[in-house]
Amino acid sequence: MKNIVFNKDAFKKSVSDNVKNLYRKTLTEASRQEIFQAVSYTVKDVIIDQWIATQHVLDRDDPKILYYMSMEFLMGRALGNNLINLTCYNEVKEALAEMGVDLNLIEDEEPDPALGNGGLGRLAACFMESLATLGYPAYGCGIRYHYGMFRQKIKDGFQIEEPDDWLKNGYPFELKRPEHSYEVKFGGYVSARTDETGRTRFVHENYQSVMAIPYDMPIIGYNNNVVNTLMIWDAEPKQSFELDAFDKGDYKKAVEQQNLARNLVEVLYPNDNHIAGKELRLKQQYFFVSASLQRAVDRFKKNHADISMLPEKVAIQMNDTHPTVAVAELMRILLDDEGLSWDEAWSITTKTCAYTNHTIMAEALEKWPIEIFSRLLPRIYQIVEEINRRFILKIQEEFPNDGDKIRKMAIIYDGQVKMAHLAIAASYSVNGVARLHTEILKKRELNDFYQMFPQKFNNKTNGITQRRFLMHGNPLLASWVTEHIGADWITNLSYMSKLAIYADDEKMQQEFMNIKYQNKLRLAKYIQQHNGVEVDPRSIFDVQVKRLHEYKRQLLNILHVMYLYNELKEHPDMEFIPRTFIFGAKAAAGYRNAKLTIKLINSVADVINNDKSIDGKIKVVFIEDYKVSNAELIFAAADVSEQISTASKEASGTGNMKFMLNGALTLGTMDGANVEIAEEVGKDNIFIFGMSADEVIEHEKKRDYDPMQIFNQDQDVRKVLMQLINGMYSPNDPELFRDLYNSLLNTQCTQYADTYFILADFRSYVEAQKRVMEAYKDEKNWAKSAILNVAHSGKFSSDRTIQEYVDDIWHLNRIKVDLDIDE
Repeated sequence: MKNIVFNKDAFKKSVSDNVKNLYRKTLTEASRQEIFQAVSYTVKDVIIDQWIATQHVLDRDDPKILYYMSMEFLMGRALGNNLINLTCYNEVKEALAEMGVDLNLIEDEEPDPALGNGGLGRLAACFMESLATLGYPAYGCGIRYHYGMFRQKIKDGFQIEEPDDWLKNGYPFELKRPEHSYEVKFGGYVSARTDETGRTRFVHENYQSVMAIPYDMPIIGYNNNVVNTLMIWDAEPKQSFELDAFDKGDYKKAVEQQNLARNLVEVLYPNDNHIAGKELRLKQQYFFVSASLQRAVDRFKKNHADISMLPEKVAIQMNDTHPTVAVAELMRILLDDEGLSWDEAWSITTKTCAYTNHTIMAEALEKWPIEIFSRLLPRIYQIVEEINRRFILKIQEEFPNDGDKIRKMAIIYDGQVKMAHLAIAASYSVNGVARLHTEILKKRELNDFYQMFPQKFNNKTNGITQRRFLMHGNPLLASWVTEHIGADWITNLSYMSKLAIYADDEKMQQEFMNIKYQNKLRLAKYIQQHNGVEVDPRSIFDVQVKRLHEYKRQLLNILHVMYLYNELKEHPDMEFIPRTFIFGAKAAAGYRNAKLTIKLINSVADVINNDKSIDGKIKVVFIEDYKVSNAELIFAAADVSEQISTASKEASGTGNMKFMLNGALTLGTMDGANVEIAEEVGKDNIFIFGMSADEVIEHEKKRDYDPMQIFNQDQDVRKVLMQLINGMYSPNDPELFRDLYNSLLNTQCTQYADTYFILADFRSYVEAQKRVMEAYKDEKNWAKSAILNVAHSGKFSSDRTIQEYVDDIWHLNRIKVDLDIDE
């Protein structure tokens, strides 16, 4: 296989030429943003050659291709990661330095593409990178959101949502592909007509439509010339301006199509607390799914006349319930466009579609009101109705004397279209994303479906890409690892196990802790610049960064900080290792308690950080606008990884794996992938606390948990909770945190009080935190545990996860790309 040889002189000339041609400037006159663009276009030029070569291989060899459907792809900055996977990062850094340019500063000019929010989107990004590195052909299919979810600002401690205008300077790594545009239709009605053969044809009429325009982003494999494609869809009107309507004074109709197109792609996950938000979200889902499937079928038909071969050449993976409308849309294409019978179309669909479940939370298993679904997608709703009718017959056949099964399993029931039920009924594979999660799905949440389709269910424990989260995010540790065990870990993380023999070596322990200290200095500098807070890099960096949701229990974390502060105030001479508590999280715009938790964290930070009497022993920091680029700094610097979700609620988590890879020790419940992390690293190298999943599920079943008992019996808990409502952290508005207080104690506030068992696990959490402090006193032993965490991280590479998907679900073949393919 021929690879690119880096030519320093050619690179420098290309950068200078790009600055001149793009901006009519010399390098010394250009801004950092302009130099970033110039460098990126130079790198893109190299990528394009590999991208074209990859496409030639796909056209020549006609392999089976995966279409990974996801509402989110949280890619992170591309420039640095692309240079790493092209294996020329250091060479480019050196060349730019000779030109008087610092690559680190140039990388900071790149916006994080605002195409995702949480773990679902970051997982999709890791999967795309691993697919390319392993050489499996794949398209990621999503939406080109113009403003993402939002850019988070913290003002007076409150989250403020601002547009994340990541495209304002143009994005150099994307490529507009208008030749692959497709029409996507909404609304209207469906009429049935009989054709000359006597067959009934369904015609969609009086609809609104937009054109879906793909923008391709390259996804580069590590050192193998393979470049896969992230295909994100933008929307444009079929006709941007209706002059006739404007001339008649109907100004609204004149720009109607333009407004529909713009609204579809403006923001990620619009607030669906209202009908307009729900409608827009469903339109978004159908928009990218329809366009992606039309593209997939057209690509298939270029080489194949027989549509029944589709499952042999196309795999469709639905990343959670958001893209589940793909089932009905593929049926529509096969029935209406390809003229197949129902049975033929269903046979193809059910051999092509697979579904990943990402949640145990009932509210995240999407359900659409029939009124909205049928009005926006009339033909799709007809198809779903027929799928449901046939599925109910199957349920009755499978469970003849159990009338309750239809209520539990029907796709359309009680005025709603249940998307998870549709996904399971139509997919040949249904997988969870951690062993515990999959078992809960099988035994509890989806047990009825498991009884009917046991062969469909399987587990694929999530993973992360070590190229971004170690090589790029923590170059000091990456170099240290390579120096001691070689570079094989870069493409096979199981090689990390070779580090274990060094865990007891005092010199290695010192080197490791020094690297950690350097990374803590780097993060401390970031915090000083962005928060104006000075933190001690010799303190314990205790970190919880993830999406803010009540089940992830950021509230438990900050209540413990309040408790620790009380302890220090009451016992100023107590033995105490300084702690820096670092939070980072976005809350959904309409999620009141989550946003109130952010305010509480910041209010507690204001009080504690400004209390000179505790001599800086506790600092609290909330990192604004948490995203992939600052996450890389945080993972590398963390000592303690907070993974404290209510047991049975977190499907997997991937932050836990990123912390582990970077040598942080997990403090967590036996939830999600924590269970498997504990198995890999051993109970001496992790801090486990709290109820088990079975205990939580049992309490939920019996509804026998009373947090008031704990409040009445534990004076520490009582004191902390009273501080929520006595004005200690909100002197100008003592009632500010009343809703958080009520959520913990007031049964009228939620389904039942303390839904996520925060008070039930509080004392166990306090004891675990004491164990953390005790362990940190012994630096050698801490270093040993940290090195063992890195050494046992091999299982948690997304390369391993993807290989399991390939072996068990997708059955793809590797491709080999040479750059001289046409020679």
